[in-house]
Amino acid sequence: MHRWTRTALVGLSLCANVAFAQNFVREAPKDVKPAIIAVSATPPLITVDGKEDRLSPGARVRDRNNMLVLSGALAGKSLYTVYRRDSAGLVHEVWLLNEEEYGKVSGKYSGDGEGYKRFAELLNLIWAARTAFLLR
Repeated sequence: MHRWTRTALVGLSLCANVAFAQNFVREAPKDVKPAIIAVSATPPLITVDGKEDRLSPGARVRDRNNMLVLSGALAGKSLYTVYRRDSAGLVHEVWLLNEEEYGKVSGKYSGDGEGYKRFAELLNLIWAARTAFLLR
């Protein structure tokens, strides 16, 4: 009898996890800025909107499917992104966008509260559309 209950509990927990994953809505990351990042032939050297910069040690670059991409795979490419810096001022997290997504958010970012709110709303719409596409 103990084997049956253990198997039933494992099955129920797996079903609960699947049900939770289907209702998961990915929020846009906070404190990010849009930029065109050019990765040099020798990462971690990058250019953010024409200014030389560096990726932090352990930097995370995520593609359109939210999968991690190694910076070496991006060497020599220019990418539409939103990014976040770490406490040392280095680029630490990068999310890749396509040209259409970048066009929507790049003009909406400004330092004032209303501009940032609109920027965050647009990012949330982009992330929701990606999640809906992946769950199909």
